[in-house]
Amino acid sequence: MEKDPLKLSHEENLQGSLDHGLDNIIINEIQLLLAEKRTSLATLRTGIAVFVLPLSVLSVLIATSKYYDIIHVMHLLLPLLGICAALITLGAHLVIHAVIRIGHQDRHILEIKRKHSRIAEFMD
Repeated sequence: MEKDPLKLSHEENLQGSLDHGLDNIIINEIQLLLAEKRTSLATLRTGIAVFVLPLSVLSVLIATSKYYDIIHVMHLLLPLLGICAALITLGAHLVIHAVIRIGHQDRHILEIKRKHSRIAEFMD
């Protein structure tokens, strides 16, 4: 007994629309992961900038050290060094946190690419 061609066409259309809906969900998930990765990269950039700022201040202090006596400016130097240490700690935390998140997001994207080979051909 043969199937009705109209019914077969309807079933094919239904399957095609289900596949299309699944593809849209997968693409949206990848877009969300890429948006999160961009945010992590921005956090990495900010962490590097926060980390470098105290190093620049310390370089200026060392370069100009012949113009002042450390004993006479110790009351200014100690709080400045404390702020620099805090900024270095904050910058290191931001960088480490961003690198960990980027690795997690990359693994998640690779997992999606392995599961859905049709999507993988569009991504590097």
